[in-house]
Amino acid sequence: MKYIHTVQYYETDKMGITHHSNYIRWMEEARVDFLNQIGWPFDKLEALGIVSPVLTVTCDYRLPTQFAEKISISVKVKEFKGVKLFLSYEMTNADGKVVCTGITSHAFLNEQGRPIRLKQEFPDFYQCLMDLCK
Repeated sequence: MKYIHTVQYYETDKMGITHHSNYIRWMEEARVDFLNQIGWPFDKLEALGIVSPVLTVTCDYRLPTQFAEKISISVKVKEFKGVKLFLSYEMTNADGKVVCTGITSHAFLNEQGRPIRLKQEFPDFYQCLMDLCK
């Protein structure tokens, strides 16, 4: 799944390059879009009582980006075994060069903060994520 982000002026620093903190925000934008594309948008998950906190984030910066650049962000399910979801991100510029890669991990909890057994409680969502691991 691909998501396109245009680097905004406010995301750049005094050197004219994107501040490193923004790449993590872009991963979240891409993740929200990814869930929409697979038919499980955040509002649907929240209506079902599912919350999905971020547990870990890694981000490897390769090349700088600048204002007005279009950055293509691909999101893939790296690993899912029913409890934790690991997503991988690859960000490329218009030349197809990788500017950043990252991984996030997520849990699935109910509104009381307790882990959800997706396979039993939400089998359609579970199967969708399992199918994306292949």
